[in-house]
Amino acid sequence: MSTGVASRVPVRALPAAAWACGAGVVLTQIVYSVTAPADRLPTTVLSVVLFCAASTLDAAARAGLRAAVLLLAVAGGGGLVAEAVGVRTGFPFGGYAYTGTLGAEVLSVPVLVPMAWVMMAWPALLVGRALGTGWAVVPLAGWALASWDVFLDPQMVDAGHWAWTHPTPGLPGVDGIPLTNFAGWLLVATLITGALHARVGAGSTDLRLGPAPVLYLWTYGSSVWAHAAFFGRPWVSLVGGVLMGAVAVPFAVALWRAHR
Repeated sequence: MSTGVASRVPVRALPAAAWACGAGVVLTQIVYSVTAPADRLPTTVLSVVLFCAASTLDAAARAGLRAAVLLLAVAGGGGLVAEAVGVRTGFPFGGYAYTGTLGAEVLSVPVLVPMAWVMMAWPALLVGRALGTGWAVVPLAGWALASWDVFLDPQMVDAGHWAWTHPTPGLPGVDGIPLTNFAGWLLVATLITGALHARVGAGSTDLRLGPAPVLYLWTYGSSVWAHAAFFGRPWVSLVGGVLMGAVAVPFAVALWRAHR
């Protein structure tokens, strides 16, 4: 085998590996939804690990190894710093504490948490780039990432993974989650996606079908359904469906038009 062919094999394998991880995410989350609440931790961990891997591999396949490294450094590192500051000071999310149920921690933050920032930051950036141009990309991407937390936080609080010191006032229908959390998420998400947008070349393939866009839309649709049908939070389903849907629905339309 020539050196040129050998160097291309790993690159060609990246999309397949990313799709495999993405398929694992969907299967794991389906299992999660029909598992007893007390037994959901393994599927929670596996889902985040696979999603993080799928997004990182998708970044590498679309924009090269440098993009994947930047994603891990900016979203993972930035998310870790924001969370570490948050649990100590209450800024920018409001006062909260992890309960020790999510496994190993760094700086009092479960390792799983910065991985969750990584897993959604990349799809959110693609959403922003699909729907906007120039620096309009950044607020759109920030919203695409922050609005997901309208679904995430109630689910994780109900599961007992963290608790809020002052859970009110909150978004209408999203009981137990303070407005400061959404404001903090919007700030951090905008900073992270803005840094990624500035450092990762846009290229011309942001609407290329891949696991990251598919998983973003899967997360939206499955979250709307799961909160209404399985988690006993129909109002979260409605509010999150509207807020995240403000970018998820146009993104789905853009993908459909690009690939019809």
